[in-house]
Amino acid sequence: MTAFEELERGDIVWGIDPLSEKGRPLLVLGTPQFSTHGLQLITVLLSSKTYHKDSITLRDGDYAGDPLGEQSHVLPWSLATLNSAAEVEFYLTCLTDERLTDVATQTIDYISS
Repeated sequence: MTAFEELERGDIVWGIDPLSEKGRPLLVLGTPQFSTHGLQLITVLLSSKTYHKDSITLRDGDYAGDPLGEQSHVLPWSLATLNSAAEVEFYLTCLTDERLTDVATQTIDYISS
């Protein structure tokens, strides 16, 4: 699955990193459709670095599909919106609903504080 329009909440994709020229895994938190802007993917960044104190560590049981090859950590404070298929290179896997809820809750906590 790589079609931009078919991506869903909980999917993890390899996409454009807004902080660098390299790509990175991104977790899709929402897929709103706007009348003036079309489909937007609201995502949070994932990292293999362990030094992010408040990151959410993903374990093998957190994936509804195959786990990522490296231990990964969700950075719930690092939001990125993807606007087009050109910003998504390929589909990687997806999270369980339970773990996705944990990530969304922590992201909302960051936004609302």
